[in-house]
Amino acid sequence: MDNNRVFVVTGAASGIGKHLAKQIAARGHRVVATDLDEQGLAALHGESPQHAARILLQPLDVTRAAAWETAMDAAEKAFGPVDVVMNVAGVLKPGFVHEIDEQSVNLHIDVNVKGVIWGTRAAARRMLARGSGHIINFGSLASMAAVPGLCLYSASKFAVRGFSLAAAAELEPLGVAVTLVMPDAVKTPMLDLQVDYREAAMTFSGHAPLTVEDIEQLIFDKVLPKRPLEIAIPVSRGLLARLGTTVPRATLILAPLLKKKGWKAQEEIKKRR
Repeated sequence: MDNNRVFVVTGAASGIGKHLAKQIAARGHRVVATDLDEQGLAALHGESPQHAARILLQPLDVTRAAAWETAMDAAEKAFGPVDVVMNVAGVLKPGFVHEIDEQSVNLHIDVNVKGVIWGTRAAARRMLARGSGHIINFGSLASMAAVPGLCLYSASKFAVRGFSLAAAAELEPLGVAVTLVMPDAVKTPMLDLQVDYREAAMTFSGHAPLTVEDIEQLIFDKVLPKRPLEIAIPVSRGLLARLGTTVPRATLILAPLLKKKGWKAQEEIKKRR
């Protein structure tokens, strides 16, 4: 991968987005770190003072199409043409279908789905003019296998997968790659908030959660150099998720066992607090 590329990363105030933004700058590239949380975003410069000159902090509400255009304009003005856009920002609120409220529905669709759509559109328009670029959208294993207790999150991530695969088919012949990254649970604030929700048991049904370093390695070793259409991590859970999407009834069969395992893991985490 060429050095000194220009990246735009959403969700950069915490979790995966924050870690990737710092690592991008540490590897000699320039990054426009975006988030709606301006206070969290501001911490990036303090945590990476030696790389601060390569990190542009840009407030961004991913749910607003016009805000995306402003952010991309700012990126180009500061660093030049954008080579890679990473749509990382996402939200998750556990809840059973009969208990979900209107606000939660809108939040998942607006951030997880519309945010990726507007980000992909804004990036594609500029990249197509140059005939090159890479758009990396973050889905989840929930993009392939529906997760009981996380019905809204599953719906939004299924949408992200469908959109990303269609966008890839449109853009790849024109020189712009689209990759869908689908990780299992990652140790981030998003995972922490699920511990107290019994509905989120299946999130904790795997082995130890992935780390942001695992995602970093995946991105720099595989996604950026090889530009795959989609990639799931870890492989074992990815295969299980693919079974869930190929044979949906498998989810109904496996769910009770996975929930029990997840509940046990949640209780163990609570004891260690």
